[in-house]
Amino acid sequence: MTETLLGLAFVDESGVAPAIDVDGSRFRWGTSSWADQGLVRDGGFYPRKTMTATERLAYYCSQMPLAEIATTYRFPPTPDLARQWVARTPAGFCFDVRAWSLLTEAPTLPDSLWEDLQVEVRPETRHRRRLYSSHLSGDALEECWLRFEHALRPLDNSGRLGVVILQFPSWFTPKAETRAALVKARNRLADYRVAVDFRSSKWLVGAQCEDTLEWLESHDIGFVCTDGPMAGPRAVPPVIAATSDTALVRFVGRRAIDSDPWPWPYRYSDPELIDAAVRVRELAASTSEVHVIMDNTWQGDAVDNALTLASLVAAS
Repeated sequence: MTETLLGLAFVDESGVAPAIDVDGSRFRWGTSSWADQGLVRDGGFYPRKTMTATERLAYYCSQMPLAEIATTYRFPPTPDLARQWVARTPAGFCFDVRAWSLLTEAPTLPDSLWEDLQVEVRPETRHRRRLYSSHLSGDALEECWLRFEHALRPLDNSGRLGVVILQFPSWFTPKAETRAALVKARNRLADYRVAVDFRSSKWLVGAQCEDTLEWLESHDIGFVCTDGPMAGPRAVPPVIAATSDTALVRFVGRRAIDSDPWPWPYRYSDPELIDAAVRVRELAASTSEVHVIMDNTWQGDAVDNALTLASLVAAS
């Protein structure tokens, strides 16, 4: 390893940055995008602005062992696209994949639905600007789940699939029917590691928090911890816990806000990252793998923070 201004440059002979061993647990770090326009154009992370998409991903892999594929939230992946991700990354690299919004009861772009399934949209909802799972027939929705699961097979077969992240909307609150929906989603992705990213704080306040975490653990569903604002409408309960064999933490920035739009950018300070490194080690003590995703994508902030956090974890 060689010292850099940002932290440590992690490179091994395979061309992939190796996961860090933390008392027997593996720590992987990365960002929610390796191709964000601001990162490519202004971030200063990539050695040359003229690099091809393939060259950029290869360089990213040499610095970080994990990336989140967030674009799959808006458009479902295809097997061919998954095979390209496999072909362009070295063995040992890992992708966490965000599930398509239609599968998590969130508003979805109608054009993201496969053309041959468009006829399965209920006629009275076809003119709407957003598509919801309730707009489809039961058979069509089941086919969507099957195609999404099948598209991830190349990643899983190659050992590059990390965790499938189910991001539910704010109105998905704790009750019998939402828990049933979570169990059904978990069963549809039975061969994969699955985690849930709640956007409603009702799952994590008061006595409900412990009930939620115990319930997730009993169904082998991971919990996505979020490091975010402590005040304002987007405030996130500061819950750090592992409910499966892989713990996940998403860093979105701690700036307190009281109105939209979200005030970008937010770059984590060194003291904040030192605190984060302590919490990563605490999570590692209770699970076999920890994934950290920096989602503060503004120019080079996410990659800089991810590399610095990795160096702090390695040194502690």
